[in-house]
Amino acid sequence: MEFSTIIKQAHSGVAYLAIIFLAIAIINAFAGASAKRQFTDKDKKFGLFALIFTHIQLLLGLILYFVSPMVHTLNGSMGEVMKNSALRLYGIEHPMINILAIVLITIGWSKHKKATDDNSKFKKFTIFYTIGLILILSRIPWSNWLPSIFG
Repeated sequence: MEFSTIIKQAHSGVAYLAIIFLAIAIINAFAGASAKRQFTDKDKKFGLFALIFTHIQLLLGLILYFVSPMVHTLNGSMGEVMKNSALRLYGIEHPMINILAIVLITIGWSKHKKATDDNSKFKKFTIFYTIGLILILSRIPWSNWLPSIFG
């Protein structure tokens, strides 16, 4: 199996874990803030696992960006890339929006550590992780990802 194929499959597989852990962390944080309960180690671990898997996803995505045959076609003019929706998605939109999402998730992690009260910690996770998840979901290449899941 070719290296780029292995990285692509890993990138797709870790995406499930990143999305699942982000969703769990968001739901847990929202529930914790709503119930005004104490922020525990369990709550911190949910946020940490989401952070870890999004960072692994970023690392795999960056490797894939530089070894993928599809991205090598981006050597053409930027005008040609912008006219082609698939090239634009894979070469510009998907990486840039997902990097922004992971930056926001990382900011949420950092801000939760600096927060002094439990409710504020939950709110940091809820806000930053939710925005990050929405951005990630908005730039998944669904037309290619869903067929790999179901068939």
